[in-house]
Amino acid sequence: MKNILVLCTGNSCRSQIAEGYLRHFAGEKAEIYSAGIETHGVNPRAISIMKEDGIDISKHTSNNIDEYLEIDFDFVITVCDNAKEHCPFFPTKAKKFHHNFPDPAKSKGTEEEVLEEFRRVRQMIKDYSQQFVSDNLF
Repeated sequence: MKNILVLCTGNSCRSQIAEGYLRHFAGEKAEIYSAGIETHGVNPRAISIMKEDGIDISKHTSNNIDEYLEIDFDFVITVCDNAKEHCPFFPTKAKKFHHNFPDPAKSKGTEEEVLEEFRRVRQMIKDYSQQFVSDNLF
């Protein structure tokens, strides 16, 4: 079983969405963790748009990277440039991957426009997660 860490700035949106999809696509092949270099709590809109796609992340917690320093990760995926630039050093053999997804929490407009941005980013992360699992866990 592989250990995968998804790292973001606040562990509230992008990393939570990625954790949900990676768990879904990897099944029993990997243990998935997500963390932030800060913790901002799980964004309610992220929970809502994931529920629309049949993935329940309502029980996820926002975790700080320091909580996982003892885990020997096989893969570390940063999902924003800020996390990549400020990612602490891991004394691990982890292969590092990076994809800078837009932050839907920063979107502006009506509630429906903001939710559409969350859905757009969700689809990007879903596609990335499915491809990651296909390329690295099978």
